[in-house]
Amino acid sequence: MFSAFINCFKVKDLRDRILFTVGIILLCRLAANIPCPGVDTAALKAYISSFQDQALFGVVDIFSGGAISNFAIAALGVMPYISASIIMQLMMPVIPTLEKLQREGESGRQKINQYTRYLTIVICMFQGIAIVGIMMNPRLANLPTPKESLVLFDDKMMFMIPALIILTCGTMIFMWLGEQVTERGIGQGVSIIIAIGILSRLPQAVGKVVSSVQDGTLDGVKVIILLIIFFSVTAATIMFTQGVRKVPIQMIRKSIGGFAQPDTTYMPLKVGFAGVMPIIFASTLMTIPGLIIGRFQGNKFVQFISPYFSQTHPVYTITFAVLIILFSYFWVANQFNPMQIADNLKKDGAYIPGIRPGQPTAQFLDGTMNRVTFAGTMMLTFLAVFPSILSQMMGIDYLVASFFGGTSLLIMAGVVLDTLSQMESHLTMRNYEGFLKSGKLRSRSGV
Repeated sequence: MFSAFINCFKVKDLRDRILFTVGIILLCRLAANIPCPGVDTAALKAYISSFQDQALFGVVDIFSGGAISNFAIAALGVMPYISASIIMQLMMPVIPTLEKLQREGESGRQKINQYTRYLTIVICMFQGIAIVGIMMNPRLANLPTPKESLVLFDDKMMFMIPALIILTCGTMIFMWLGEQVTERGIGQGVSIIIAIGILSRLPQAVGKVVSSVQDGTLDGVKVIILLIIFFSVTAATIMFTQGVRKVPIQMIRKSIGGFAQPDTTYMPLKVGFAGVMPIIFASTLMTIPGLIIGRFQGNKFVQFISPYFSQTHPVYTITFAVLIILFSYFWVANQFNPMQIADNLKKDGAYIPGIRPGQPTAQFLDGTMNRVTFAGTMMLTFLAVFPSILSQMMGIDYLVASFFGGTSLLIMAGVVLDTLSQMESHLTMRNYEGFLKSGKLRSRSGV
């Protein structure tokens, strides 16, 4: 494997792609550490350090690579673009115009991408208003009032309008950089930007573990247990990411002599078909009660239900798990069309052995996908709630626990595997040895 990494720099095209990607990553990390104008950085740093375990600056800040805690020009990151892409995907089966554009090939995809960019700007404005409002008044997000103002301007509009413009421009530039990485670099650009943002918090997480060992909070046995858990969960995450249910497909092809012969292949039904989308949807919904609670703190009913929406409460964990399950099935039902697949197989002269073409094939695919989705959903739910459970059971910081599952680990595993796969393709095309002697990643063969 080490020789494969060395070979990557022997191939000029691959070397240029890797260096280009590294350059873009450095630009993104620089943007995540440049604060927006008008922010009192010293006051902000002191304020953030006073409540490291708050959900807003615990989960979201990890996802942004620390840009939110710095209130950087890249505080919104590429998440508005991700949200816009998800909305467009959900709307395609519903809006006939979008579905027609999807079938028009490259020109249709370009129009859909343009609509996605417009929607990204709209989402940036809404999310920007929210984050700027919290910066001016943290009580809106149920956060404690800072000792001194985090904003240097007395006129709030003088801060809000430029900040909104800067945050929106930061997201659009990140989106463009991600597209450039996909086209001229290695891997999927937007995914790499997100993964690097998550990995940038790893040194801080390791530092927290070291400090916990030094002050006696963690002993040697617990550290060993954490390492075992980390490698086990990582292995399970990779299996979940790459796992497929192979449905055998036979296609009739004619040989040179004119005789028809069956050609056997398979259709892969992914165990993690929905990916991290259910976790993103569920996490977004779970932040709404916190915002409402922060807005109506004086209400007695709000004070009564407030503890139930704390990340440490079992009701929060159970609600979060149920939402993940519901959104998993919703995403599969919206994106997986067994009837269309059955029709395409029939048109291509392909069939599933033992299953009649048409409606019976659609019913078989639907039933098989439901069973696969159930297994994948249970695994996804476990990975999503495991960091919170681990944090409470072993008393470790949530920043550390977030690397033991959830969205962070799923994204990192998927991005690493996809990037290695692309690098391996470049190597094998030029007769270099890949990352395995067989010439292809073992995990790509499915489960």
